[in-house]
Amino acid sequence: MHIEPSIFKAYDIRGIYPNEVNADVAYAIGRGHATLLLEKAPRESLRIAVSGDMRLSTEELKQQFIRGMLDSGIDVEDLGMISTPTFYYATAYFGFDGGAQISASHNPKEWNGFKFVGRHAAPISYESGIQKIQAAIESDHLAPLVAEKERGELTTRAAVLDTVLREQLTEMDVGTTKIHPFKIAIDTANGMGGPDLKSFFASLPCTIVWLNDIPDGTFPAHPADPMKEENTTLLRKKIVEEHCDLGIASDGDGDRHFFFDERGEVVPQEILRGLMAQIELHTHVGATVVYDIRPGKITRDMIDDAGGRSVIAPVGHSLIKQKMIDENAVFGGESSGHYFYKLTYGTFEAPFVLIYKFLTFLSTKNKTLSEIIAPYKQYINSGEINTRLESRGVGTKLLERIKEAYKDGMQTSVDGLSVSYPNYWFNVRLSNTEPLIRFIIEARNREIMETKRDKILQLINTPSI
Repeated sequence: MHIEPSIFKAYDIRGIYPNEVNADVAYAIGRGHATLLLEKAPRESLRIAVSGDMRLSTEELKQQFIRGMLDSGIDVEDLGMISTPTFYYATAYFGFDGGAQISASHNPKEWNGFKFVGRHAAPISYESGIQKIQAAIESDHLAPLVAEKERGELTTRAAVLDTVLREQLTEMDVGTTKIHPFKIAIDTANGMGGPDLKSFFASLPCTIVWLNDIPDGTFPAHPADPMKEENTTLLRKKIVEEHCDLGIASDGDGDRHFFFDERGEVVPQEILRGLMAQIELHTHVGATVVYDIRPGKITRDMIDDAGGRSVIAPVGHSLIKQKMIDENAVFGGESSGHYFYKLTYGTFEAPFVLIYKFLTFLSTKNKTLSEIIAPYKQYINSGEINTRLESRGVGTKLLERIKEAYKDGMQTSVDGLSVSYPNYWFNVRLSNTEPLIRFIIEARNREIMETKRDKILQLINTPSI
């Protein structure tokens, strides 16, 4: 069958419902995933977890995906409506051979998709499996349909969140550490972070000002992407109005988190991941920390100061997690708000761990959050700047042009092109999901950053390359 090829992305399958992703497509993807699994193990030994978020199309897509798996003879356990981090932990904890989460993360309400994991919730990217699913569907080389008596068995599991929360609280040894009774404003954007964080904070002595905490796939308050400043306007205002100590924003499927200080200002991701890395390195002396190629430099400085080992990975949650597994890292962070921990059952996003450890750290300081992070604001970061391209081929030529223009700098090519000079450093890369070139620069002061930023943008925007 024909499926829009653009839905097969670097880290997941994702498209607009129902034009690109619909019931027929979900069924085909279920069979395609079964085909991938059956390359590695007999169907009798396989047990797969499937769950989904609160999007309006999720239940339909989930049922059709499950039908594709069952028709291929694979047993499926439906974990219900849960967040992506809860899905990861449950897949690993209950010993499934892999799983799929139906979600489009932070994308607008019209979107939906599929995230895949293997044993121990190990990430499956385009390179490690999604391309095989695509090829099987497009070539119609799918695992054969089985007879009715050989169809997979469908079971359900209730109270998954309760189990995951209990296990993570036990793993963190909650109760042995005194957490200050902070006042916290939390905006979960009507996503899956609402149920997760409400259950989590029920065991802590904090006062919570909840915003948009009820899952609603129409996203009535604002889009579920806290990386965009306009989507945190309400939260930032509420932090100040309610005299909160801090604020937290999560995205649609609950796997990305942003923190805000008592003034309603976002804690820069490069500083937050540096702080969280230092917390881990306090108990894991000399351990490895993985983070994505995008600046800032302060992350590496903070890891070095704590005696840790830094490893750079390409952008993308699945790529960073795989690098963590390969390097036996204890912690990882991505500039888009993903934070990963090496836990007993696997390596993946763990918001309960992230928030608990952050609040524990904050409780030991007799300072406001803004005072704590102030010393780390040593560099000026442009933020990611996106420029639309006519084609990926144009982008490839543009990268070569920039490489030549800045050949006197120290260059690396972990993901796109990174160039470093004593007073500034930048990264340019092609988007894995859209016809965009993404550019970010950091410098020792604002004047250098703005001057070099404008010069590189002029090069990016010059026609006839």
